[in-house]
Amino acid sequence: MSNTNKITGAQALIRALEHEQVDTVFGLPGGCILPAYDPLLESSIRHVLVRHEQGAGHMAEGYAHVTGRPGVAMVTSGPAATNLVTPLMDAYMDSIPMVGITGQVGTAAIGSDAFQECDTVGITRSCTKHNELVMTADDLPLAVRQAFHIATTGRPGPVLIDVPKDVLQNEMTWHWPSDDEVADSLPGYRPTSKGHPRMIKEAARLILDAERPVIYAGGGMLKARAAEVLRELAELTGIQVVTTLMARGVFPDDHPLCLGMPGMHGTIAATTAMQKSDLLIALGARFDDRITGRVNGFAPDAKIIHVDIDPAEQGKVRRPDVPIVGDCRLVTEELVAAVRDLLAGGTTQADISAWKSRVSGWQEIFPLTYDDAEAGAALKPQYCLEKLRDAAPEGTIVASGVGQHQMWASLHWKFNEPYTWVNSGGLGTMGFAIPAAIGAKVGRPDKTVWAVDGDGCFQMTAQELVTATVERIPVKIALLNNSYLGMVRQWQEMFYDERYSEVYLSTETPDYVKWAESMGCVAIRVESPEEVEPAIEKANSINDRSVVVEFRTDSNEKVFPMVPAGASNDDVIVHPSQQEHRHHLT
Repeated sequence: MSNTNKITGAQALIRALEHEQVDTVFGLPGGCILPAYDPLLESSIRHVLVRHEQGAGHMAEGYAHVTGRPGVAMVTSGPAATNLVTPLMDAYMDSIPMVGITGQVGTAAIGSDAFQECDTVGITRSCTKHNELVMTADDLPLAVRQAFHIATTGRPGPVLIDVPKDVLQNEMTWHWPSDDEVADSLPGYRPTSKGHPRMIKEAARLILDAERPVIYAGGGMLKARAAEVLRELAELTGIQVVTTLMARGVFPDDHPLCLGMPGMHGTIAATTAMQKSDLLIALGARFDDRITGRVNGFAPDAKIIHVDIDPAEQGKVRRPDVPIVGDCRLVTEELVAAVRDLLAGGTTQADISAWKSRVSGWQEIFPLTYDDAEAGAALKPQYCLEKLRDAAPEGTIVASGVGQHQMWASLHWKFNEPYTWVNSGGLGTMGFAIPAAIGAKVGRPDKTVWAVDGDGCFQMTAQELVTATVERIPVKIALLNNSYLGMVRQWQEMFYDERYSEVYLSTETPDYVKWAESMGCVAIRVESPEEVEPAIEKANSINDRSVVVEFRTDSNEKVFPMVPAGASNDDVIVHPSQQEHRHHLT
């Protein structure tokens, strides 16, 4: 580098990432991004070379899930950028902080259908919180600062920077923008973090008046680092808590006030408590259709306190009685203080003991259940998960794909600490588990990371196990192989008269053990219940390479409870063995 203080755009890009305390970038080089890969050789940043750009994006997400810091994915233009679209959309739906950096054809060639050109900003407009095509090298440091600021503040989300090749090659004078410069450059971006004091007081009053209250905790509570204050609110008021799929672990599953996951495949107690409540305290939750079932049949008698940092969520699905826009942790702290003030001033809380014992009754009558396998019968996936859970080292992180195995994992695992559950909620991306587990392991190398995957998902992104081996990022994969697209099969069995259209994969092909071994993993096949525990024990004892345990599971097994699509939560289908007790839900 000459003494004129001039550096290339590529050097500026990497230096900017270093200034943002980035320690890892997941990526794959190619023509237009190539100049940015040269200064990486001198950088302190670790680069993880993936086998498919979608893997880079999901790894960045997994990293962000467990660290709270934005994950970074860097890929080239054209097909590489379009391969990043799925992870960007996934991160957008689940509010995951992530920064995508894509190469672009030179500025003079933009719009000419040049080799590997696509309108990346146009394509990613609806799946990013913000995106930008950077047209001069001088603009790069500010673009990077803006990207990290936007990705991590307010409602977190993915941001994309599209950088033409000549912008990376041209020289610029280094300058690192101050916080004020960043703020001034984004005049329309001012997220609200403190709740409205009058609304907080109103909410506190409703909380103490309610006779059938439920705390409805969503993924926003994890994003806000609000687990401790959630516990404080629940214990102060004695109100029971449901944790959505995205919020698993924000409130300990072993806490007496925990009802588990509500919704389409939620526990009966969680879903029914919401249905029958007179007050829903929604904290960082968005009234997703998987939770509500048919909206006009959802929690008909409940008043709604809705706390969310995104004003667009207020009234989007359900009109709140008390809308509070703000950071979930700050607002919940304010709520706790307001409730304490009212109690100190002589206000008494309504008696909720009858309600709580009613809810506990549902917990007792409708526990999670499945048919035990008779000797020699097919292996039950729930049994495999329970054994995985019981043998898991303290603080194990669980990543999951999408489908039946995801629901069983969320239902049967016990999440007692936050940031230990990594899954694709809003977009429901098959193939998420393996790359996300790798990203999580990079973010928390001290933790055991298990990915729970299905055979359908595994076949979409298994090649990233090559990355795990070559980059020495050991993860463990529990592959629940039922030779079907299980969740689709379940729907066809229940709602399409068992007309199984295009859901059977294959029992013979691929050979998962050989495939896993060819990718450098230790592979174990499990076909009977007595093999389950020894296989898990062996997998947990191997920590210098990745392990794939293939459980050959019963393809007839279905996820219960289940609310059929478009039905009201009142029409939940319970496990056949509990059918006779359904009258307790009316």
